[in-house]
Amino acid sequence: MSVEKNSIQEEASVLSEEIHETEDIKKETEEQIEIDVETSGNPIEVELQDVKQQKVELEAKLEEAENRILRMQADFENSRRRARLDLEATEKYKSQGLITELLPAIDNFERALKMDADNDQAKSLLQGMEMVYRSLIDTLTKEGAEQIEAVGKEFDPHLHQAIMQVEDENFGSNIVVEEFQKGYILKDRVIRPAMVKVNQ
Repeated sequence: MSVEKNSIQEEASVLSEEIHETEDIKKETEEQIEIDVETSGNPIEVELQDVKQQKVELEAKLEEAENRILRMQADFENSRRRARLDLEATEKYKSQGLITELLPAIDNFERALKMDADNDQAKSLLQGMEMVYRSLIDTLTKEGAEQIEAVGKEFDPHLHQAIMQVEDENFGSNIVVEEFQKGYILKDRVIRPAMVKVNQ
């Protein structure tokens, strides 16, 4: 009986040593795993870092693409606005070329109408010329062109071209005294300034 007891005690002692050895091995293995993870990095964490880096790169590319699209949209809107303004200007001033071509003829009519008629035939001819002149002026008015007022008005360098200066007590300073050639304005654009004499 004592032999069996001793044998059991020996086996228990051996088992106890094996358990301690196994626990030591387990502990060493866990420590080695921790060291390996710290030195080599956790594969999941490494993959997560790669995904985060890719996300940052993709966000930067997306932002760049969005900025490029915004610039293209702004350029397109500017082009559309410029085209619309050009079209409006073309429509607004479409008759400018024709009016500019007609002005010398109108000037000639005005000079001819200042002539004195000394007989009925000349008076009749002047009346016909005045009718044609009035018709031309009415046509210009319908197209939006107007004669620039000059005599008695204050000199405006945008509307008047001074070719002479005088000293006249009947007029104030910087007032237009005489008009040599009529000026014309189309809508808000000066086609030709009036040639004038200005009081000093």
